[in-house]
Amino acid sequence: MEIRICKNSEELGKSAAKHVAEVLKSCIAEKGSARIVLSTGASQFDTIKALVKEPGIKWECVEMFHLDEYVDLPITHGASFRKYLQERFVDQVGTLKAVHFVDGTKECIAKLTEEIRKSPIDIGLIGIGENGHIAFNDPPADFDTREAYIIVNLDERCKKQQMGEGWFPTIDDVPKQAVSMTTYQIMQCERIVSCVPYKVKAEAVENTIKATETTNLVPATLLKEHSDFILYLDEDSAAGILK
Repeated sequence: MEIRICKNSEELGKSAAKHVAEVLKSCIAEKGSARIVLSTGASQFDTIKALVKEPGIKWECVEMFHLDEYVDLPITHGASFRKYLQERFVDQVGTLKAVHFVDGTKECIAKLTEEIRKSPIDIGLIGIGENGHIAFNDPPADFDTREAYIIVNLDERCKKQQMGEGWFPTIDDVPKQAVSMTTYQIMQCERIVSCVPYKVKAEAVENTIKATETTNLVPATLLKEHSDFILYLDEDSAAGILK
């Protein structure tokens, strides 16, 4: 594990984007294509904004997957992660080799599983939630499943985060379930980059870094077992580990 602390979210985004761009270009040069997993949410704004501006990436050689989507939420809804990535990433970079969206239905799981397991994911951008979740694997996360995607129930803190970020007007408006990439599948990424800015993430970062054991009560602790894991923080999110 490597921890990189930047001054603020904007600098974090630029630094992480440069690293991701280098990985993508290297993979494309080596084998003609690259596969990436993208996460969403407010914490990823600056990283994705910077990534789409990185020069020299042959986006037509890049295959994109994403982590999760609410069950029964249409793509037209402001909180839809498909809408988020379509507008902030896909529309910005132009033609991609392929785009694999989670549509929030049980029926999508088989096709996504088939596609994601055709070859390794070169790099995954995996956020960490306020409750320590990765994707929508809220505590206690299922560390035992070997499925690629599963339907999960969202816990109260997760729903409060979605409301707090402005995606939903009240907690009752937040969907109760989502289709999520599993912790097992996340760990199959060749490289993992976690961009975790803002003060609201300081507790989750501290719990993740200071935990002496991997625990499904803080799902992000699993990332520390990955052989190529870089955690990008800003000064606010790193406050708990710097004190």
